Amino acid sequence: MSEWLVLTIAMAAACAVVLTIVVINHRRLPEDDDPSETPDVIEYMTMMIGVVYAIVLGLAIAGVWEARSAAQETVRQEAQALHEVSARAQVYPTVVRDRIRGDVDTYVRYVVDEEFPHMTEHGELSEEGTQLLEKVRRSVTDYQPANDFEGQAYQPLVDQVAVADDARGARGQSAGATMPGVVWFGLIIGALVTVGLIFTLQIRRTGREVLLAGLFSALIAFLLFLIWDFDAPFGRGIAATAAPFTDLFPQLTG
Repeated sequence: MSEWLVLTIAMAAACAVVLTIVVINHRRLPEDDDPSETPDVIEYMTMMIGVVYAIVLGLAIAGVWEARSAAQETVRQEAQALHEVSARAQVYPTVVRDRIRGDVDTYVRYVVDEEFPHMTEHGELSEEGTQLLEKVRRSVTDYQPANDFEGQAYQPLVDQVAVADDARGARGQSAGATMPGVVWFGLIIGALVTVGLIFTLQIRRTGREVLLAGLFSALIAFLLFLIWDFDAPFGRGIAATAAPFTDLFPQLTG
């Protein structure tokens, strides 16, 4: 059973239970009942719906912002690990050192110039980037240290390549949208209900009330846009960037 079917059944069941109780209570009321003696349920419902929706909006904004921050951190970890590979390769012979650094530079240049735009457009990593990182791994692991000094640098180099590979995998997992469709359904329906409740309070056409109603609706729209913009950490306006790569490898972007 799909989650959408479960959601539809749950919502329909909740509405049916509430409406059934209301109808039964209405039939049991005496004819001389005075509804003015009971609290206005509209004001209570309006307040509670507003509070609940504000909590949901806050949690959604916090969630997408955390995902965006985590995505930027994976980029920093990947760039730092590759920078360490280039730096620690200094102890190797010139031919080996230049080959490792050349492969790292090629991968970094491709990530900055090609893979980030590819993630923005397709929401996933590219196959060529995976192959270039694998070439870096082979350049590091295929060399056999000639002495103890080189041997002491070998394992840390291998470990840094593994860190870069792990960070790249995490970057790929963050490339697409992070907010499930069912959450967007709740956010949009909640916005419609919350804004729609304005009209249940007998809003008048005075300048102050119209201005407040417009500002309230604009605020809801802005918050939903903010969530949508943060939802794809690499794909929209306020997105994670390749700045850690360009900062640690300035020679490739000059």
